[in-house]
Amino acid sequence: MDRDTARRSAAEFFGTFWLTFGGCGAAVLSAAFPQYGIGFAGVALAFGLTVLSMAYAVGHISGGHFNPAVTLGLWSAGRCADRHVLPYLVAQVAGAVVAAAVLYLIASGKSGWVPGGFASNGYGELSPGKYGLLSCFSIEFLTTFFFLFIIIGTTSKGAATGFAGIPIGFALVLIHLITIPVTNTSVNPARSTGPALFAGGEYVVQLWLFWLAPILGAMGAGFLAKWLYEPAGIVDTVVVEERAA
Repeated sequence: MDRDTARRSAAEFFGTFWLTFGGCGAAVLSAAFPQYGIGFAGVALAFGLTVLSMAYAVGHISGGHFNPAVTLGLWSAGRCADRHVLPYLVAQVAGAVVAAAVLYLIASGKSGWVPGGFASNGYGELSPGKYGLLSCFSIEFLTTFFFLFIIIGTTSKGAATGFAGIPIGFALVLIHLITIPVTNTSVNPARSTGPALFAGGEYVVQLWLFWLAPILGAMGAGFLAKWLYEPAGIVDTVVVEERAA
């Protein structure tokens, strides 16, 4: 691995670590804290803030994907070089798993703590609202599609420069406000993988949906972007990325 790819991968590792630790940590530690927990709205805001903060901290290094679906969606739109895809995916999953391990270590320090679902995603009996497979697949596909649509649109030629992290972060807040009762919100296969490995059992068995639906939704948005947005805007973005390498 060359120095630039290693640097980019490190940025993706830390960004995904912070997203998983911050968002899932809010769900595990704070959502239902004895009397005055932050609830669904607080967890949704936590996820949005993790993306917003890391987008400005390391986004200029790697592009600030922090999500395998985002990487593959941007790749399908011509926004991510082929050579970066696999290193990014590995770094993102590793960051999420390490974050889940640290969160488990902290949470288990409380006497009598029971991990339960450990902020994992699920459908059917594992869905917070007991939504079925089709409902969960549909909402994960649709919300990831629009998440990528927003990411690509706000970073395209002609969009306001320097502010993309704000609508992207708030889009993730909105997605969580909509989908927490349905799937506990994934739209991010890495974020789903880390907690599921510690929750175990059926959460691992159901993990396939939280890879397949977000990736299909993201890549659908990426392919649409090639048609919808001015081609020169997409090419210019790739050139900038390559020149920074």
